[in-house]
Amino acid sequence: MTDNQNENSQKEIDELSGVETTGHDWDDGSLKELNNPAPRWWLWVFYISVIWSVGYWVVYPAWPMLNGATEGTKGWTSYKKLAAEQAEIFDRQKVYLDRFEGASFDQIMADEELYAFAVAGGNSAFKDNCATCHGTGAEGRKGYPNLNDDDWLWGGTIDDIYQTLRYGIRSGHDEERLSEMPAFGKDELLEDEEIQAVTSFVLSMSEEGHNEGHGDLAKGATVFEEQCAACHGEKGEGGRDFGAPRLNDAIWLYGDTYDDVYQMVYNSRAGVMPAWVNRLDDNTIRQLAVYVHQHLGGGEQDGTEEESMDEEEIMDEEAMAEEAVSEDAVVQDVEEEAPVVEEPPMPESSSPAEATEELENGNVPEQGSETLPETQEPEHDGEAEPAEPEAGAEEPAEPEAGAEEPAGK
Repeated sequence: MTDNQNENSQKEIDELSGVETTGHDWDDGSLKELNNPAPRWWLWVFYISVIWSVGYWVVYPAWPMLNGATEGTKGWTSYKKLAAEQAEIFDRQKVYLDRFEGASFDQIMADEELYAFAVAGGNSAFKDNCATCHGTGAEGRKGYPNLNDDDWLWGGTIDDIYQTLRYGIRSGHDEERLSEMPAFGKDELLEDEEIQAVTSFVLSMSEEGHNEGHGDLAKGATVFEEQCAACHGEKGEGGRDFGAPRLNDAIWLYGDTYDDVYQMVYNSRAGVMPAWVNRLDDNTIRQLAVYVHQHLGGGEQDGTEEESMDEEEIMDEEAMAEEAVSEDAVVQDVEEEAPVVEEPPMPESSSPAEATEELENGNVPEQGSETLPETQEPEHDGEAEPAEPEAGAEEPAEPEAGAEEPAGK
């Protein structure tokens, strides 16, 4: 070995720290890397981790194989862990599920625990399965119904909602809810002028009552009566038996502008809701029905309530108005037919007492005879005060001296 080799093999010690260097330096040797040993505590942690990993490989699945991984002596897998956690959840639900399965919707509403159980399960199922289309708050969007309002195409009772959830709308199921509006323009059922007219008429029927003047309203009314009223009703009240939407309110599924309605009449629309009967168990569907009907606030207590309330109120108001008019007419007839009864004039006498006595005896003077002067007021018990003399009437004469004073004066 040469002197140069011996010189290079010698360890280099840093002058300032006294620690051996690795031989790496920078900035022309002014910065050197020291070869400090690892802390003792770190070495012990490393050794323990190595021993722990060997035990883990033995107990749990770890080594990849051609047909999976080693199962380990404990036989643990993530699938078994999931199944155990689900079983725990099912055991906790079973306390309520046994009662929930045998309860009717009315019984669920009346039981606070079952109702809370249904709402909690329905809320979870709604977020997993329904919120994608209807929104997390069920507010809906264009083409997807708002479930918070009281406008229902197929009925808003809890049984109606349950039926819709189970079999869907245009879902292809044998029990699906199916309705189909003709494409009046695409299928050349109406001329463009007729479509414009009926579009304007439909817009004028809504609660907003707006019409942009694109078509003749009179002609649109005729087209509506001939082509649309059979499903939507003569006044646009809709028809739930076949899912025809109500047109005389301010709720529109595909938009309320002239172009939106025109496109619906011209091309038609056919939204699809899946049937959940083969995707969710019946308990989950029932929970969803309770959640949508009760918790979201748009459900109805009676399937005919929404359609009949307005008609009943209108009928009641019309009946009350007719009754009031009849009563006024009867009162007017009685007032016109009733004879005018004139008060008999007081007979001429020297005193009010004698005049009263003559009246009681039936001695009524003929009409036109003179009456008592105003100063000689007869006694009366509960009778009306005599009328004051008209302006310009002759003052009564003063009684002569020695004449008897009238009674009561």
